[in-house]
Amino acid sequence: MTLSPGLRKAALIAHVTSSLGWFGAVAAYAALDIAAVTSQNVEIVRGARLAMDLTITYVIVPLALAALATGIIQALGTSWGLIRHYWVLAKLLLTVLATAVLPAETRTVAAMAEHAASSPDPGTMTGTLPHSIGGLVVLLLITVLSVVKPQGLTRYGWRKQQEQRRKKTMVATRQP
Repeated sequence: MTLSPGLRKAALIAHVTSSLGWFGAVAAYAALDIAAVTSQNVEIVRGARLAMDLTITYVIVPLALAALATGIIQALGTSWGLIRHYWVLAKLLLTVLATAVLPAETRTVAAMAEHAASSPDPGTMTGTLPHSIGGLVVLLLITVLSVVKPQGLTRYGWRKQQEQRRKKTMVATRQP
């Protein structure tokens, strides 16, 4: 199913917007995480932990789901396909992985926020900095794949390409 040009542009805008928003939200989350881990000020640590909980729950998770959904729509609605090119497949797998990690991370961050709200010294908990930095690296890699689009068809993509060539050849030979 190929999307009309208008729908394809709308899907692309939705995908780019949600993906960039996800990246920006994770960058802001990482800044909060750094503040929570490095600050000696109890109120900064408490505020950072509470803001991290709000950010992951109401910004990062919805944007991750939106980026995943719009990416699938974009892939299925264009000639790129979902599993025809290695770079699209890699983006899909990395996005699914990054999104799949979020429920456990969200629970961890919620527990840290709850502890920060009730504890006289919220700085005693470790941060989620490895996840923050790892998330940024994964999202940067996904972005690089989107821009560079390295060549390479999957076996399925190669087979589909051969079928299309055969059909074009057959149509061309039938015309008088």
